[in-house]
Amino acid sequence: MRKVNQSKVSTSPQPKAKTLIPKKVTAVFGALVLSASILAACTGTSTSATGAATTSTATTVSTAAVTTPVKTTSADLVTFKKKDLSTEWSADSSTAIKLNGTTATVTGSGAKVSGSTVTISSAGTYVISGKLTDGQIVVNSTAEGDVHIVLNGANITNNDSAPIYIQEADNVIVTLQDGTENTLTDGANYVFADSSTDEPSAALFSKADLTINGTGTLNIDANYKDGITSKDDLKIVSGTFQIDAADDGIVGKDMVAIKDGTFTINAGGDGIKSTNDEATDKGFVAIADGTFTITATNDGIQAETALVADNGTYTITTGGGSAEAEPHTQEMPPGGFMGGGGTPPAKPGTANQGNTATPNSTTNQDSTASSTTNTAASSDASTSATIVTANVATGSTQTASSAASKSNATSNTATNSANATTTDSTDTSTSSDSAKALKAGTDLVINGGTFTIDAKDDSVHSNGSVTINGGSLKLTTGDDGMQAETTLHITAGTVDIVNSYEGLEGTTIDISGGDIHVVATDDGVNASEGTATSTTTGDATAEGDTTAQTTAAATDTAVITTAAAASTSTTTTASATTAPTGTDDQATGSQPPAPPTGGMGGGGPEAAGNALLNISGGTLYVDAAGDGLDANGSITMSGGTVIVNGPTDNGNGALDYDGTFEMTGGYLVSAGSSGMLQSTSDSSSQYSIAMSYSATQTAGTLVHLQDSAGNNVLTFAPSKDYQSIVISSPALKAGSYTLYSGGQSTGTATNGLYADGAYSGGTEVVSFDVTNNVTWLTESGVSDSNPNGASGPGGGGGGRGMTPPDGTSGNASSTTDGASNTSTDSSTSSTK
Repeated sequence: MRKVNQSKVSTSPQPKAKTLIPKKVTAVFGALVLSASILAACTGTSTSATGAATTSTATTVSTAAVTTPVKTTSADLVTFKKKDLSTEWSADSSTAIKLNGTTATVTGSGAKVSGSTVTISSAGTYVISGKLTDGQIVVNSTAEGDVHIVLNGANITNNDSAPIYIQEADNVIVTLQDGTENTLTDGANYVFADSSTDEPSAALFSKADLTINGTGTLNIDANYKDGITSKDDLKIVSGTFQIDAADDGIVGKDMVAIKDGTFTINAGGDGIKSTNDEATDKGFVAIADGTFTITATNDGIQAETALVADNGTYTITTGGGSAEAEPHTQEMPPGGFMGGGGTPPAKPGTANQGNTATPNSTTNQDSTASSTTNTAASSDASTSATIVTANVATGSTQTASSAASKSNATSNTATNSANATTTDSTDTSTSSDSAKALKAGTDLVINGGTFTIDAKDDSVHSNGSVTINGGSLKLTTGDDGMQAETTLHITAGTVDIVNSYEGLEGTTIDISGGDIHVVATDDGVNASEGTATSTTTGDATAEGDTTAQTTAAATDTAVITTAAAASTSTTTTASATTAPTGTDDQATGSQPPAPPTGGMGGGGPEAAGNALLNISGGTLYVDAAGDGLDANGSITMSGGTVIVNGPTDNGNGALDYDGTFEMTGGYLVSAGSSGMLQSTSDSSSQYSIAMSYSATQTAGTLVHLQDSAGNNVLTFAPSKDYQSIVISSPALKAGSYTLYSGGQSTGTATNGLYADGAYSGGTEVVSFDVTNNVTWLTESGVSDSNPNGASGPGGGGGGRGMTPPDGTSGNASSTTDGASNTSTDSSTSSTK
């Protein structure tokens, strides 16, 4: 190994950099991950929490777990027949219906008038014009054949029912005559025949298959419930629609298929939705094209099964927009590795985000380590069923009686019943309604189009998979930018998540193309298997249920805690010396608060799950206040360009994975705090370096890496304060390199990464040799392992939302803090 030089100011200009990185790095991206719920340990497997250290073996998740992206188009789901497209009619072969205030006149056959009600009773073409002030058009045709209704300047009001009510027909086609404006208005209260009747429920209501075509305009003022509803298929070929609905705008039970049109929808419920949840080949929404402006209290476009959009322009606002979202609170696992407590991440893009000390009153203030033991016995199989959450403040498990007085513990008990059912509703959210912009029950596929979304809840959500094959999406969300319960594929297109809680989330996240840009107040990208719990917050099911039901047989006693699910469990907890209240500023190295009780290492590294983040192409930019790339499993990268501006607090990391990070190709640079520093795995075939600075570096300070010949490997300006940086590039080979700090570049930066130009004027930080697949660096040179002590999966150097064990803000050269903690717990034992 060659001589290592200490930091010094160069006295001669650096050689002109030979660019070895991509000429253009474009990034538009979305990030997402949810912190572990405090009930994540409530599984069917009983676990003993005895204080012994738990070890986990890093597991590589094969890319075989990645499924094929869904290629479905709207044409695969629905066919528009010739008659659906036809708008032709003639006066000679049609029946004319002329509306005259409180009544109407009929010229032709197939329809009759009774007072202010016009009833169409047979197939044929009916041309409606004029104004009806309080009446109804009823279709009740038992014969085969299409009923073709032409709205030719019709204005129909019904104060207590649907202006157009299609009770029965083989098929109905409504044509909006070219150049005409047509209006349907209903009242706020409908009058039904009896208490068992609840139809109609929309201003235009059909119990038969309904197709709407033509180039005219249809205005709907739906004061009762929905604007347009079909209890069978609903096809819209064209037209201009202005819909104001007390509940849903457009509803089709078996399908909503839109070929084209212009839609302005203001809905007190959902904008557009399909409702059949009983047949897998129905309940879908398929959109080929169109212009959509949707403002909805609940979901924008929602399908019980698949939602497919091929093209179109969409402007969607749900729930009043992202500004109306409930505030997020990071939930930390009680005790153990990745321990609870700490300050939630600050908003991304903010420099110098120090940790704020937790008031002393929220922790056990014992001056020495204390041990709390709680035993839950299950000897009496017929006594009770108890659901208990842990006391997060102390990290100990409380019985139902002792926990009842804790503000952060919830207990519900069902005793001696034949089949006791306990309802645990700890969610204090004021609204349980879903307010997602795009939502599907199975597959959500975007093949093209332009989307501008401002959503209170997720912008794009599927209970199955999400596939982005093209298009341009600009997403602002109060929760996740994109979430898939199974696989999230991005193969092409532009995704710009302007703001989110978490950007991208799915059990498997597969990025093979596209330009992705993510800004997140928590995790940017989160590959997570998710956790079923007995308490929920937000949208636990497709409709956002916030109450969980737990059923326990009377012959069994179940004790479920977030610390351990065991018949008899003993939990030992170390409590820290009281720390002074104040603010920890990473730049100045001021004294941080003592780690919260139950944090740092109580349970050992987290076991790697089956979640996978796979990146094989495209560009991905992440600005996250929480973890940048987070996998509750593994990460694989074989191509593409990834830029991460990660957290500034030491309870999160720019990279965070529990299994392995196999780096075989592509370009990666991640900057952030150092307390949870992770690099790629040693088994990677592409070289990486991980630099940990002794002090926080100011946002915008250039990082420059070049080889011994002066070739530029990296010139990068992190957007936030940082104390570590990880670099992996095909240009990194075994050999000698020099890392510089500061200076300037004549090149042009995209997302902080310079792809050309000459670098000069920097301070040499360290010169070193690359001999291993992962090279750990400090200003002193190469380290044998992670200098922050985060060895192995999960970043083991610190817990979420808290300072690392050395009590510093990630300062690799610092040693201890002011809290002399001595613990007998074998999983956390250390003497400071």
